[in-house]
Amino acid sequence: MAKLADSSPGDNPNQLLERFEAALERFERAPEFARPNHIGRLLGAASKLLGHEGGAEAAFPLAPRFDAAGVFSGSDWDHPDRLQASYVPTTIAEGDLTTVTLEGLSQLRLLAIAEGGYVRPGLSAEQAGHYLREVLSLCLEHVFDRQTEVSRVENARIAGIRHVLQFVAETIGDDDLLEQLVDEIWRLLRQRPIDVEAIRVMVTRLSVYCYDPESPSRVMPAGAERLISSLYNPSPGSREDPGLEVYAGRLATMDSGRLQEEATACARSMHDTGLVSPYHAVLVRHLLAEVPDLLAVALGVRGSGTSGYLAHRELVHALIDRAVHPETCQCLLGLSSMLDRMVLYTPSVAASLWRQIGLPLSPTTRARLAAVYGTARSPEVILLAGTLAILGQPLGVGQGDNPTCQAARALSLWAYSDPDYLLQVLAWAARDDDVRMTFHGLSISSAGLAVGAGGEVGGALDPVSVVLVPHLDRIYAEMYRLADTTGEDPHRQINPEFHGWRVGSGFAIAVDVPSGQLAEFESFVRRFYACYHPDWNGGKPVIHPQPVGLAVTDALARFVGWHAVGLLRVARDIRGTVRAYFFNPNNDSGQDWGGGVVVATEGHGEEPGESSLPITDFVSRLYLFHYDPLEVGDEGAVDQAEVDEVIRRAQASWAAERIPGGGAS
Repeated sequence: MAKLADSSPGDNPNQLLERFEAALERFERAPEFARPNHIGRLLGAASKLLGHEGGAEAAFPLAPRFDAAGVFSGSDWDHPDRLQASYVPTTIAEGDLTTVTLEGLSQLRLLAIAEGGYVRPGLSAEQAGHYLREVLSLCLEHVFDRQTEVSRVENARIAGIRHVLQFVAETIGDDDLLEQLVDEIWRLLRQRPIDVEAIRVMVTRLSVYCYDPESPSRVMPAGAERLISSLYNPSPGSREDPGLEVYAGRLATMDSGRLQEEATACARSMHDTGLVSPYHAVLVRHLLAEVPDLLAVALGVRGSGTSGYLAHRELVHALIDRAVHPETCQCLLGLSSMLDRMVLYTPSVAASLWRQIGLPLSPTTRARLAAVYGTARSPEVILLAGTLAILGQPLGVGQGDNPTCQAARALSLWAYSDPDYLLQVLAWAARDDDVRMTFHGLSISSAGLAVGAGGEVGGALDPVSVVLVPHLDRIYAEMYRLADTTGEDPHRQINPEFHGWRVGSGFAIAVDVPSGQLAEFESFVRRFYACYHPDWNGGKPVIHPQPVGLAVTDALARFVGWHAVGLLRVARDIRGTVRAYFFNPNNDSGQDWGGGVVVATEGHGEEPGESSLPITDFVSRLYLFHYDPLEVGDEGAVDQAEVDEVIRRAQASWAAERIPGGGAS
């Protein structure tokens, strides 16, 4: 019997494999009339096995057995030569756990055929391989483990198929898939996320594929070399990836001209890709000690950033000395962006960063950071590096695989427009293990609260989020408990006190809270346009980013759940289309929400990290927003045709089941 290696305490992976094989054996021995009594147990065991890391690989050798046993009998999967790859994404999106498990088993069966280890009449190995490559190209978000709102909500249901698809991709490989992998990496990097660990894994995998000595004829996809070099050879002195020690020795022999060449190349690579090489960190530390006049060049700062560096040279040097190491090299992009954003000119920020450099961390904070980031560098170093990242890339905050979009949005908005407050809250949490906020005149202390609405907050977070999100989530849950929810959404009360004074006191919601049905939706739409559309609000820009709530839908325009985002600005793009630009904390803002509503992250004037939609599309998924009640335009002047179009799109998607009496609202 095959063995599945243990992956974490409490798991019994070998038992999962044993149970699946035992269930398969009972199914094989059962007479035809009794098989319906066994298929459920077999698929249940298969689901648990595939849902475990490494389960797909363990189940793969059994593919000929479960296919020959008749697992697919009576279903469309019983005829693999008739299967259509285009249906697989829909099956994953719509199918229940049993259906998705069957799809996963079918993929393993087809992989066995493609690899030549199993022969199925009517389907050649070449045909099976082509089918699998087509499936992979249609399911990139699962192959590359990209978290969307749908996958986050339904993670347990689709975990097995994600593992299967990733195993298939690793097994068959494909140049076309590499091209799509490259496109996917570039697409994600243009959003400038803070946490790029998964992207680094993708680039490393890409380098292995592209430079595989057993496939010397493999064509490297366009853009792949730039990505690989950004990590492994960003400069002339690191061209053949010599190793950090060798590179440090080379730097010691370089004159100022060659060092400037190194600094220019590393800075260009960092800003071109959004990835920072460990070689860049070695270079910056060398320049700090030997040629500090070249640090601004190595950071790639622009005019305003250079001024900030010169005005705060001692602080910047201290930040580099403390925070920048090969293990934390990515923070160089945050430091550079922080200088370009002129954050150090914000009152109290420079002083707060001096405090952060010497801040003693609580045992709990140290343990949380060590659990996520290891012990190669101290928790103090990790947190300081993360602080530079979030101050430089406030729109790069992500919620990870956690239902904590409220906390992630708050961190982003504070870093974006109130960095002094963010640094104060971070100091409280990191040093004192406590964050305090006021709600309805009551002081709420996170230290005395139970785990919040998000439960135990997991990884895939930047260091500042690792420290702060558990506190913020507990406070948010407590505010929710204390809010007066009689007949209204509690966010009317929570958002201004949770996010701060910049949140407008006006509040609009599209649904009747007790019933969940649409309520005065046309008035809701008109008010948003009168508050934010430049044609009907007097041309006023968004002064302070505002928390808003979206009804997120999937690619079939079906309601997934409520989601917290931040409205940053409303403006015309280069084509003259009025668009809403917003921050989405779900780690990847480019998503298809169905009905032609496809979120853009580039091509329409978006800043790195911004999402955008034409305002009609945006408002069609909007259900809650804040505004300044003293700055509302003429609601009656808003174009009726545009209002009608928003209503139509909403009622064709998330609001389809929320129309009072089944008619128009």
